[in-house]
Amino acid sequence: MAKYLILIYGDEQQWADMSDSEQQKLNEAHIAFRAAAGDAVLGGHELEPVSTATTLRADATGRLSPTDGPFLETKEGLGGYYVLEAADLDEVISLAGRLREVYAGHSAVEIRPIVVRS
Repeated sequence: MAKYLILIYGDEQQWADMSDSEQQKLNEAHIAFRAAAGDAVLGGHELEPVSTATTLRADATGRLSPTDGPFLETKEGLGGYYVLEAADLDEVISLAGRLREVYAGHSAVEIRPIVVRS
């Protein structure tokens, strides 16, 4: 079994502008996703807005330099994630296809294999 990270990206303004009904449908879709994935879900969380992010770098001398905000300027921000364990990528694609963010015009889901080193 391999582990995969599902990253959920979208336009935060679009998420913020959702009606209560749209938000309810989104939440219900995540509940259905977790139910369908069952024990394959190893973890996951919704994230606070991108504006709360801190990017950390070190300069050539090793001095840490935290910066408010995300590293990249982009319209789509990381809104949440899941960690799944699955037999293969096809299984993860099938499960991730249940997420509403896949079908919204302003968002997408990125799937990345997790490197496991012994």
